Amino acid sequence: MKIDGTHYRSIWREPSGEVRIIDQRWLPHDLRIVPLTNRAEFAVAIRDMWVRGAPLIGATAAYGVAVQMAADPSDASLGETYDILNETRPTAINLRWALDEMMKVLKPLSPADRAAAAFARAAAISDEDVEMNRQIGLNGLEIIRDISRRKGGKRVNVLTHCNAGWPATVDWGTATSPIYHAVEDGIDIHVFVDETRPRNQGAQLTSWELNSHGVSHDLIVDNAGGHLMQHGEVDLVIVGTDRTTARGDVCNKIGTYLKALAAKANGVPFYVALPSPTIDWTVVDGVKEIPIEERSGVEVTHVQGRSEDGRILSVQISPTGTPARNPAFDVTPAELVTGLITERGICPATTEGLAAMFPDRAGRR
Repeated sequence: MKIDGTHYRSIWREPSGEVRIIDQRWLPHDLRIVPLTNRAEFAVAIRDMWVRGAPLIGATAAYGVAVQMAADPSDASLGETYDILNETRPTAINLRWALDEMMKVLKPLSPADRAAAAFARAAAISDEDVEMNRQIGLNGLEIIRDISRRKGGKRVNVLTHCNAGWPATVDWGTATSPIYHAVEDGIDIHVFVDETRPRNQGAQLTSWELNSHGVSHDLIVDNAGGHLMQHGEVDLVIVGTDRTTARGDVCNKIGTYLKALAAKANGVPFYVALPSPTIDWTVVDGVKEIPIEERSGVEVTHVQGRSEDGRILSVQISPTGTPARNPAFDVTPAELVTGLITERGICPATTEGLAAMFPDRAGRR
């Protein structure tokens, strides 16, 4: 996708060999591109949310393995790198998937052959993510086209939650990919962007990318979505997911579950866009089995923004001494999900639906 007319991916390797990312901590106020040069930096970038979004976390981990293999391709280094990176974020399954993919390729090789193979597989994981997300967009476009036809070409209103846009992937995004394809298709489309407290990833990232691409949108507070649905202002909800179970439960940024409940109560279709590596075939009951990351309460008690004089500041919004809970994700049960938009097509959020869509992968436990 583009920033001020220039195409960017969220992670890439320079011709010099250096791996670079967009440091998302400073968006939307400052575009900072930083290199990641060693394993420790990759671990910090994932854990401290320099990079965000399950697909991007996976691609970053893959490049982290590659950089470490260039420094030390030994068996001990490979195993240690897997463990260190795997422990950075517990909920997003793409992290483990990407690390498993790297191990599958690298473990049988001699140490001398590992660095080149690692960079090749990391690049392939990134390219595969881009193509999967492009296909998700084309499949989701059909949903938007259908709504547009039924409305006689009038504006289609989409609600999103958190950032499932291109900064959360390598390119295109998941939930935003159908939106971008709809814009290219000439459909009149408007996006209601949840602010997504506590990290404000809707306010800071989704709004920023939609604004950069000239997509019509309004930023709304998290609790406004139900009100808009009650008054018929939302035609569909599209969100992403950090982990999807074998029966279609989806784990996404905290607050997604409440949007699904509001959508169900008001007859609004609720779709989840996901590339297949986000499916965890080893898990069935998302509420009971998916580990929910608890992050620092500082993310709740403080907010980051830009002051009138242009400085990027963190300010405290709560009384000193007030404790805060910060569960980063919640699980939306499959029965609240209208459908799953994947790179292979749209399927019901059921065991049977996923198995039919991915017969080559279903049943792996």
